[in-house]
Amino acid sequence: MKVALIRRRFSDIGGAELYAQRLLQGLSQAGHKVSLFTEAWDVPIDSVTVRLIPNHASRARRLAVFAAAVKRELAKEHFDCVLSLERTACQDVYRAGDGVHRVWLQRRREFAPWFRKPFVGWGAFHRNMMALEAETFSPRNTRHVIANSEMVKNEILRHFKFPADRIHIVRNGINLPRFQQGDRSGTRAQFGVRDDEFLLLFVGSGWERKGLSFLLKAAKAFTNEKVKLLVVGKGTKPYGAGPNVIFAGPMAAVEHAYAAADLFTFLPIYEPSANVCFEALAAGLPVVTSSQNGAGEVLREGQTGSIIASPADIPAIVRAIRFWKNRPAARLTGLDFDLSMERNVAQTISILENVANERSTPVLKDSPA
Repeated sequence: MKVALIRRRFSDIGGAELYAQRLLQGLSQAGHKVSLFTEAWDVPIDSVTVRLIPNHASRARRLAVFAAAVKRELAKEHFDCVLSLERTACQDVYRAGDGVHRVWLQRRREFAPWFRKPFVGWGAFHRNMMALEAETFSPRNTRHVIANSEMVKNEILRHFKFPADRIHIVRNGINLPRFQQGDRSGTRAQFGVRDDEFLLLFVGSGWERKGLSFLLKAAKAFTNEKVKLLVVGKGTKPYGAGPNVIFAGPMAAVEHAYAAADLFTFLPIYEPSANVCFEALAAGLPVVTSSQNGAGEVLREGQTGSIIASPADIPAIVRAIRFWKNRPAARLTGLDFDLSMERNVAQTISILENVANERSTPVLKDSPA
């Protein structure tokens, strides 16, 4: 099978880019001929042809310019299947790993301070993004969609006229062995956490979207108890963080932070499916997260985690933390869902192969209003 994969840029800390790298490797190892269409990609991948697409447009126009350039390049050559990890206007399969942009703006508006609410979503960047997103979710331009959660699938169906039977759920995958071998005692000693202290963990950058401010408020309720919060990720320490909060900055070997912790706490205002929750589960940590996170769909309430209806509900967060703090200390075992990247790649390749087999079918038309 001759496959084209579209991803605009590579980042060594970006989850989507690292996912793309693993998928490219999986496709190549399965014997498929793969071309990557990208603006910039710093990591060579065996047996993958990289097609660079220069793009010097402004931030507001960059995504649309890239989408148009990719469409022109794809028209020059036949591919059995085109998979896009970006909002583009010509693909057989679009993986909606970033969720739905207009829903993200709704969530930002919902949780923003009153004086910012009227300005959320203003500007050419957001207008262009939503226009391009509408093109992407048109059945005239996309045959199938891969969503990484039921939450995202339902958002697509709510906002776009895309056939439900053409949306496939393929949950994210992670490198399981990596997160099962961290150093607990050494990492706790590194950050000054005693054996008798209960350690909460937050991992992530982009703190507004990922709800760190709500967690910091909840952590203040435990200032006089043996509870600490370890924050791992890039960002400036917020004013007013309590004395029981440790800001570690980015950690290359983040598996050690999971090993050191007793509870993973992650309360985004919008997250299609957070890999960090799967990493925590793989490390044996229960997870407290918000209902705005599609990864929470794999949790069993009170057994592998807790779901908070609104990340702004600080008392509910405190109650959930206290629930897990008062349980006997034990790592989770025997999860009933396969979190592996191998499972994810296998499911994705199966969809691509099926789509390649149906390429002789006429392109779908828009559903009636």
